[in-house]
Amino acid sequence: MRVLLSIWLLVVAVSAGAQTVVARQAIRAQTIITPEMVQLDNQTTSGAFAALAEVLGQEARVNIYPGRPVMITDLGSPAILERNQLVTLIFHRGALQITSEGRVLARAGIGETVRVMNLDSRTIIFGRVTESGAIEVGI
Repeated sequence: MRVLLSIWLLVVAVSAGAQTVVARQAIRAQTIITPEMVQLDNQTTSGAFAALAEVLGQEARVNIYPGRPVMITDLGSPAILERNQLVTLIFHRGALQITSEGRVLARAGIGETVRVMNLDSRTIIFGRVTESGAIEVGI
């Protein structure tokens, strides 16, 4: 009897902790997630967020429909750069620093890797978005 009770308590504890963040309403791409838009559901979905704190303040990268789990790939940091925006490209190597001008080829947020066209050479490169909105390349 004690063994069955222990197993039952373990199952209840595991299932109580297994929650998934789902959309309460339709969330359009490029929308910042607020508490009114999402809720916790007692289901487990692989690849979905499990805590509300993880999604609040993030930006939807795709449309999310009501009742659907919010997948990790559906959200990202809020974009600070828009497609075709001109930015400063920065290359660091030791004491050497080279700057150039580039054009962002996709929306991107702080810390994200984005494709950029170097306007001097017309070469497509990848770089990481800094807090100032510049792109660090060659990292």
